[in-house]
Amino acid sequence: MTDLQKYVDLTVEVITSDGRIIVGTLKGFDQTTNVILAGCHERIFSETEGVERVPLGLYIIRGDNICLIGELDQERDASIDLTEIRAAPITDISRR
Repeated sequence: MTDLQKYVDLTVEVITSDGRIIVGTLKGFDQTTNVILAGCHERIFSETEGVERVPLGLYIIRGDNICLIGELDQERDASIDLTEIRAAPITDISRR
């Protein structure tokens, strides 16, 4: 849990167990790894269209729904043209 402390106020990417990819600024977390993200958006991938960016604003994600959380390199991320990315969405791991 204390490992998340170093990411507070940084931009992170969260992958949830239902396959969602959410990007935002980590504002807080608790002992069960529930996280609070500010200014966040979801990235929806498609095999036929570019990545769709859906604004979410302030968002809370339950810790038991988080598969992965890590710092996002904003400079590298800004250099990627997401409208040109085609990829299958991540599958829901909670149903396997």
